[in-house]
Amino acid sequence: MNSKIIRKLGFPTLVFALALLPAFGVIGKGFTSHVLILILLNAAMAQAWNLIGGYGGQVSFGHSVFFGIGAYGAAYAVCVGGNAPWGGALAGIIIAAVVSVLVSYPCFKLKGHYFAIATFAIVEIFNRLFMVWDWIGGALGLDYPILKDSWKNFTWASDKTGYYYGAVVIFALVFAIIKYLEKARFGYYLRAVREGQETAESLGVNSTRMKLAAMALSAAVAALCGAFFAQYNYRVDPPTVMSLDMSMKFVLVAILGGIGTFWGPLLGALVLIPLQEYTRAYLAKLGSGVDLIIFGLIIILMMEFQPGGIMGILSAVRKKAIAARSQKPEGAR
Repeated sequence: MNSKIIRKLGFPTLVFALALLPAFGVIGKGFTSHVLILILLNAAMAQAWNLIGGYGGQVSFGHSVFFGIGAYGAAYAVCVGGNAPWGGALAGIIIAAVVSVLVSYPCFKLKGHYFAIATFAIVEIFNRLFMVWDWIGGALGLDYPILKDSWKNFTWASDKTGYYYGAVVIFALVFAIIKYLEKARFGYYLRAVREGQETAESLGVNSTRMKLAAMALSAAVAALCGAFFAQYNYRVDPPTVMSLDMSMKFVLVAILGGIGTFWGPLLGALVLIPLQEYTRAYLAKLGSGVDLIIFGLIIILMMEFQPGGIMGILSAVRKKAIAARSQKPEGAR
C-alpha cells in the first residue's frame, strides 16, 4: 500500500518541489540555474523520444527535425515577424506533427535498422534544406533582437527564473501526458505493437495508426522543446537545432536512464547534463569533446553490463533487497 502511494504521489511531489526552488534562492543568474533548466528541458526531450522509441519500439534518429521546426517557428515569429514567440511556437508544433506523419508513414513500412537508417537520412535532408533556405536565414540562422524582459516575449536578461519556470511547466506537462498514456488504452496498444506487431494486429490493433499517432504526439512535444530552446539560446541555425548530434541527444539520454520507463529520461538527464556542462566549464583546457568521451564510455559500460539503463540498475538493486529480506530467518526479523 505504501509503495502504491509513493508511486502515485511521487511525480506531483517532485513538480511541487521544483516549483518551490526559486523561493529558496536556488534559481537566479548562476551556472547552477542554467544546468537545472537544461536538465528539465532534456528530460522532456528524451521523454518525447521515449514515447515512440521506448513505448512504441520505433528507434528514430530524426527527432531533431521536429525540434528544429519548433525552434524555427518561435524564432521566425520574433526575428522576422517582430511578434511574440507564442504564435510561431504553436505553428511550429502543428507543422512538426504534420511533417512527422508525412515522413513517418513510408518509413514505418521499414523495420528494425532499416527504419533507423531512414530517419538518419531525413535529418540530413532537412538540415541541407534549411541550410540553403534564405527565407529563414539559411546557414547563418536567425539572431534574436534585444527584447524587453516579459512573459509576453518569453525572454529575460536579468536572471533565469522565468526560463526555469517555463522549463518546469514543459517538464510537468510532458511527463503528465506520458503518465496518463501509460495507463490509457493508447499506451497499452502501443506497448502491444512494440512487443509484437503481428500479434497486436491479430487482436484488432491498428499498428500503423498507433505508431503514427505516437509519432505525431512525440514530434509535437519535441517542437515545443525546440521553441523553448530557441528563446533560451537566443538564436537558431541548422547545425545547432537540426543535426544528428541533437537527434542523438534525444536518444542517448533516454537510453542512459532506461527506455520504455517513466523515470528513465529524467534520470538520464540528471547524469548527462551536469556531466556535459561541468566538464565543459572546468575541463575545457583538456580540449573540446571531453564530455562526449566520458559520456560515450558511460554508454558503452551501460550497454555492456546493464542495457536497462539506470532504471535497470535500480530495479536490480530493489529485487536483491526484496530477496534478501525474504531470506532472513524468522528470529532475525
